[in-house]
Amino acid sequence: MSQGIENLFVETRTFPPSEEFVAQANAAKGIYEEASDWKAFWHKQALNRITWFKEPTEVLDDSNPPFFKWFADGELNVAYNCLDRHLETQADKVAYHWVGEPGDELTLTYQDMYDRVTKLANGLKSLGVKRGDRVAIYLGMTPEIAISMLACARIGAIHSVVFGGFSADALADRIEDAGITVIITADGAWRRGSVVPLKAAADVAAARCPTVEHIVVVKRTENAVEMTDVRDVWYHDLVAEQSTDCEPEVMNAEDMLYILYTSGTTAKPKGVVHTQGGYLTQVATTHSYVFDIKPDDVYWCAADCGWVTGHSYIVYGPMANGATQIMYEGAPNFPDNDLLWEIIEKYKATIFYTAPTAIRAFMKWGDDYPAKHDLSSLRLLGSVGEPINPEAWMWYHKHIGGETSPIVDTWWQTETGAIMITPLPGAIATKPGSATFPFPGIEADVI
Repeated sequence: MSQGIENLFVETRTFPPSEEFVAQANAAKGIYEEASDWKAFWHKQALNRITWFKEPTEVLDDSNPPFFKWFADGELNVAYNCLDRHLETQADKVAYHWVGEPGDELTLTYQDMYDRVTKLANGLKSLGVKRGDRVAIYLGMTPEIAISMLACARIGAIHSVVFGGFSADALADRIEDAGITVIITADGAWRRGSVVPLKAAADVAAARCPTVEHIVVVKRTENAVEMTDVRDVWYHDLVAEQSTDCEPEVMNAEDMLYILYTSGTTAKPKGVVHTQGGYLTQVATTHSYVFDIKPDDVYWCAADCGWVTGHSYIVYGPMANGATQIMYEGAPNFPDNDLLWEIIEKYKATIFYTAPTAIRAFMKWGDDYPAKHDLSSLRLLGSVGEPINPEAWMWYHKHIGGETSPIVDTWWQTETGAIMITPLPGAIATKPGSATFPFPGIEADVI
């Protein structure tokens, strides 16, 4: 019996990358030595990966701990980096292949995203939203969630995304704490064939929160909702007549980008603040090296933008890098247990990033489901959110990765904003159950 239990948690084999993978990898072994001068490393990443209105000369100001400042004399706009700068060379490149739970689909190019973001940004300005104002985003996984985040970033508003599965009380707590003036929500969201009544929850929350001046409502599920005159406006009406001409606000690297609240499972939710320049540099850099992103990749992070994984690796990191992504609205096994594999096969996804809990559910549902689909397009897999036990790692490696795709087991948290400990798939061997080493330029310690 004890031997059987041990086999779930111990796997001594390591899996080096293939010669073919190493030959094309974004990160080689030498990156660790390069990053030993971590200030020079991060300064180089900032200058090479980010378009600055004013390039930073400072890297880290640690004169007033714990208030550390990154690239504090730099100026930029995050939405500009995610959209505008891509238009000259890849306006027609797909940004998102979106799949709705009922089966509807939408493909949005970088030009489409730019147009939608600038129209919403102007719409928010017409409601009186200005630089420094706080906007709550309470949506399901539809394109409007990314559009809303980027629209806020464009005009210097600070967004706070609230997971669409949270209650009205949880939403109200976050609105009160952040001083939210505008809520962007939807009539509802689809989940396992049922409607989650988002607008109704937003109404209850707003009744508790006198700071709320407007609620913008996306029409998604078309369930009946109450619309309060003056306060409430339909999203489609707000953007209909807006121009796509919206100058990006020039932001200091240390200005607030967003507030994201911890889940509150162990204590009262805490509002974690991420700023502009250091955050964007870190998510763009880690996204490129950890996932070995290439221009022709189709990348799918199967998370929710209500959590930091969605912020960093569905919106800001991938969009800064000009990636093509998949976004899915609903549950991973509705209407059937092979839905994700069907989507991977259809869109020829090359990179897939999910959580160990999901992987263990895939195992429980059975090997036959992935076996029904051609998953040969996949070349790299990722794990996030919790430790992955070796048994799940090996199943993922065999049944999803075809025993050829490296697996990056990533460790990080809401407070760090980006991946901190992880294999680099072309530089080191991976080991089941181990996140291996700190990302280059990061020091880790046990305290």
